[in-house]
Amino acid sequence: MEPLVTHKGKAAVLNRINVDTDQIIPKQFLKRIERTGYGRFAFFDWRYLADGSPNPDFELNQPIYEGSSILIAGENFGCGSSREHAPWALDDYGFKIVIAPSFADIFHQNCFKNGMLPIRLDYDVWKTFAASYENKGYEMTVDLEKQQIEDHEGNITPFDVDPHWREMLLNGYDEISLTLLLEDDIQAFEDKRSSWLRA
Repeated sequence: MEPLVTHKGKAAVLNRINVDTDQIIPKQFLKRIERTGYGRFAFFDWRYLADGSPNPDFELNQPIYEGSSILIAGENFGCGSSREHAPWALDDYGFKIVIAPSFADIFHQNCFKNGMLPIRLDYDVWKTFAASYENKGYEMTVDLEKQQIEDHEGNITPFDVDPHWREMLLNGYDEISLTLLLEDDIQAFEDKRSSWLRA
């Protein structure tokens, strides 16, 4: 994975509560064997009309949000099934960071595991962000190293993140690459085992 240290991008607001993983990526698109290409199916049932044309009433279809890479989402975002396809779809759509007052636990972890940063903010702080950025197309800068968000007016908002996941994102580690950092220790352990165990 690519390291995520700081990210500056346009923020889009999807102010809906309890957006579940089936709404993020509907089940009919889970047959693909690749991890890429899910972005065009993200929010499919909201994003498109029955004839396949873009739904002009869907928030993220607004021209002002084109090219957004930060999603300001509502409470309990990513609830429902534990499908890892949900962060795959969001990432492929272009979102690198999701800001919400709360997340479903498994979705929250799946974001980190796939190189995305989910940021929890207190509800009142989140509400201010949502109101400030709704239908505006403003940018913000997220600094993971300093654990802070700088909004379009230069205001700074701190956020908390688990130290383990912070380290993983800052260094671009996934769980396999983290294990490989211990390769010498693993090999030393293997070398100490008796020959019949190594056979």
